[in-house]
Amino acid sequence: MSGRIRVVLADDHAMMRAGFRTILTLDDRIEVVGEAGTGAEAIAQARALRPDVVCMDVQMPDLDGLEATRRIIADPDIPSAVLVVTTFDRDDYLFAALDAGASGFLLKNAGPEELTAAVRVVAAGDALLAPEVTRRVIARFANPAVSASAPEPLPVSSPLTEREEEVLRLMADALSNGEIAERLYIGEATVKTHVSNVLAKLGARDRVQAVVLAHRHGLA
Repeated sequence: MSGRIRVVLADDHAMMRAGFRTILTLDDRIEVVGEAGTGAEAIAQARALRPDVVCMDVQMPDLDGLEATRRIIADPDIPSAVLVVTTFDRDDYLFAALDAGASGFLLKNAGPEELTAAVRVVAAGDALLAPEVTRRVIARFANPAVSASAPEPLPVSSPLTEREEEVLRLMADALSNGEIAERLYIGEATVKTHVSNVLAKLGARDRVQAVVLAHRHGLA
């Protein structure tokens, strides 16, 4: 990504949006280009401004943030990633947000530096989930698809190499790129290349979706 990260803030509380704006604009790599107070406004802002990231609240009038996320991600004319930022640490919100296509899930009690880091991670095309949250996602989405019979092969556009399978297994263990590089004794740039190849071959939008696919198909 070149240039500044363009962000739209969607939250029905003006004071919350003002706080997020203050935090994010302290980072000169981030620019807040728009705000929305409802889910419908968030969609309109995303279509008009085409931001890199939409910071999306869940509970909003008119249209909730989960449905707004689903519509934004489904619209091919909107290039934005969605970071859901909510007060509620509820599994149903977490799973619904990821199912809708959100690339990150952050609680509002996170520190200012965590919000800034989350926006940067999501804007870079990665997913923001702590290891313990990743395990909750895997438990919900992977297990029901695993049957007593041998799992089906991964649905890939072309076969994963042995190294790519190894990287995917480590991704499934919630290791970061740096940790994978240390484990495999290779450079972090090489890991990033392997991760990109894995996502492309799986047709996965981010690491979380790739990990869920790996578990569903018995690779991890």
